[in-house]
Amino acid sequence: MNDSVRKMLEYNRIFVDHEMYQRYETTKYPDRKIAILSCMDTRMTELLPAALGIKNGDVKLIKNAGGQITHPYGSVIFSLLVAVYELGVDTILVIGHDDCGGRALDAKKMIARMEEKGISRDVIDHVDANHKNLEQWLTGFGDICASVQNTVDTIRNHPLIHKDVEVYGFVMDPHTGAMREVKCADK
Repeated sequence: MNDSVRKMLEYNRIFVDHEMYQRYETTKYPDRKIAILSCMDTRMTELLPAALGIKNGDVKLIKNAGGQITHPYGSVIFSLLVAVYELGVDTILVIGHDDCGGRALDAKKMIARMEEKGISRDVIDHVDANHKNLEQWLTGFGDICASVQNTVDTIRNHPLIHKDVEVYGFVMDPHTGAMREVKCADK
């Protein structure tokens, strides 16, 4: 086990022993009936909740690379369906951010790094041929506003998301937390 994980587990023991968890107790139901899909960027870990005044228990927070939906029946939509139909969410916010690393991903470089780390070309070719076009899948999405709008449109037009669910798109400044709305054509 690496030192970083060991330190987190040591802290966890202290956290539990000293009952520090009590200030975070809540239910599984989001008090604000909002789900947020956002990027996993480390700058957003504390900034996003702080900039929006979110505390533990307020919202369902779903994070992934780029804060986007890459498959209309994948894990993000699954999580949103659970949020809407099991947990009472009636509003979904898609929050991208400026200077997102997902915009400019270079698939060829990433695949080369996989090979450097011992992933065989046969495995890469198998995945490419049988599951995903790796270069297409691992290539950056370009414009953050277009990516947010595409994700909002995917949610709004999803056949399993009912039309009363409000869906909004925003882009956040990862330094200040300032938000700007992305206006989508179909709303």
